[in-house]
Amino acid sequence: MSRDDVTEKPSTLGHRLVGDDQLPGWMRPLVGNVHEAALPGQLHNLVGLAPADARRGAVLMLFGEGPAGPDLLLTQRSATMRSHAGQPAFPGGASDPGEDAITAALREGQEETGLVPESVLPVALFPDLYLPPSGFLVRPVLAYWREPGEVRAVDPAETAAVARVPVAELADPANRGLVWHPSGFLGPAFEVADLVVWGFTAGLVDTLLELGGWTVAWDQNRIFELPELR
Repeated sequence: MSRDDVTEKPSTLGHRLVGDDQLPGWMRPLVGNVHEAALPGQLHNLVGLAPADARRGAVLMLFGEGPAGPDLLLTQRSATMRSHAGQPAFPGGASDPGEDAITAALREGQEETGLVPESVLPVALFPDLYLPPSGFLVRPVLAYWREPGEVRAVDPAETAAVARVPVAELADPANRGLVWHPSGFLGPAFEVADLVVWGFTAGLVDTLLELGGWTVAWDQNRIFELPELR
């Protein structure tokens, strides 16, 4: 995609890259709120914290249209990874020298899930979010999968599983709860697709549901046990 194909505008939360006419109706409220609202939930605490030498990275928050309606692409990291082993995540990783966030997110998406970058329409950028445990300054890239294709765990050493999770399942109160970690972390979680999604990824999912107008009241006293602590 060339720079002539997108229009980048500054905004409260990030940058808008395409017009509404290129998006399905169900995604337009989400994108509109990305540019009009303050970052909700716990993620606003991760803005503006990074040291000058933080490593840059990006994640791809990819929405598509599946048999069960709008869905979101998630992965599970391999249990042998050096950081965040076995945890659910968005496709993503460290940026290569000279890469912008969109290029890095699409490259990682292809390497981890086999998606075709040309089938993805980058829609908006969230602000840089600093993750102290890993030392990464991460730029989440919101995107629309205009031509969904087959996805899979391309390299088992890096990715254990890939799933397209319907938004309806993520928003279902029966699948929502909180996790507590011995480190002191307490945050939102989702039990979907045989995964317990928590941490940074769950924070992003929670934010996407809120901005998209998909949040349904759920039991905030419900605690999920993390698989690694069982």
